[in-house]
Amino acid sequence: MSMYRMHLKCCSLVTLTLVWCSVLHGQSLEVRSGDPVPRDVRDMYDRGLSFLSRTQASDGSWQSQQQGAGVAGMAVMCFMASGEDPNFGMYSGNIRRAIKYIISSQDKTTGYFGGSMYHHGFACLGLAEAYGAVDDRNLWDGVPNAPNRSIGQSLELAVRSAITAQKSNTFGAWRYNPSGSDADTSVAGAVLMGMLAARNAGIEVPDEAIDRAISYFIKMTAPSGQVAYSGGVGGFNESMARIAIANLVFSVARRKDIPQYKTTLGYLKDKIQGGSPGHGGIEYQSYYQAQAFFQADITAWTTWNKNLVRRLKKTQAEDGSFSGTHGPHVSTSLSLLALAVNYRFLPIYER
Repeated sequence: MSMYRMHLKCCSLVTLTLVWCSVLHGQSLEVRSGDPVPRDVRDMYDRGLSFLSRTQASDGSWQSQQQGAGVAGMAVMCFMASGEDPNFGMYSGNIRRAIKYIISSQDKTTGYFGGSMYHHGFACLGLAEAYGAVDDRNLWDGVPNAPNRSIGQSLELAVRSAITAQKSNTFGAWRYNPSGSDADTSVAGAVLMGMLAARNAGIEVPDEAIDRAISYFIKMTAPSGQVAYSGGVGGFNESMARIAIANLVFSVARRKDIPQYKTTLGYLKDKIQGGSPGHGGIEYQSYYQAQAFFQADITAWTTWNKNLVRRLKKTQAEDGSFSGTHGPHVSTSLSLLALAVNYRFLPIYER
């Protein structure tokens, strides 16, 4: 473990003990500070980071089946999640190149990152996790025709873009295109998590925007706990990914008081090691389940996480990557981020 990780572990314990005790009722110190990360998890994670580091393009992107600002946002979170110093650690160069790529991809007028609202949501989430941790004062030194936006400025612009798209949306949520009038819970989950992370980082996000999006998820959740995919109410079927997305946004938006939070959590726990992943694939399902279980029920997460670790140990390739529905870079990033809850360094992974 690097000195930075050891220092951050100590700082996390002190900070969380002094600051968060008053607001995290019912959560033990053990959960807040985190247990030592098992060696097999660290080995898998480090091999995955090595793969992402080796395969990053010179412009800061990852060129594969899926590419764009959202993929770079996922990778930024992967590099930061294990506790390496984002400014001086071994992956600091990868982080800075990825951040510059994300910001360079952004339309300076609309704030949209391009590709799809999936990319927009994950790019926003990645920047929110980097905001305040990455020193961006000299980010654009030596870069000709640079956009010269800081992480904070880009994040504010991205949030405004998401709100603009939401205001014109019939359902108060998001679809693939920012001008789309339809909505779906998968895209909406990606965008809403980006906005919630930005709010947690100190960016102004109107309560009205969060409330409208949560209202959409409430309407899309059946009494059984199943969550529909697109449009209005209807089309309910089993997708553990969608159910986990809904449960997670209810948690992070601090809406654990609503019946839909309880029904989605009950469904997840009833099928804790089974169920259909839906069209996103098992790695997409695992990414959201890891966070949903950790936010909602630490005992359930512990059980689920043990099985995740066993499965990923069997499927990781020799080069450190994971294969899956969306190509090696997205699949590797999603798999690593499912494991990253074990580290508990990213702000979005705090309970």
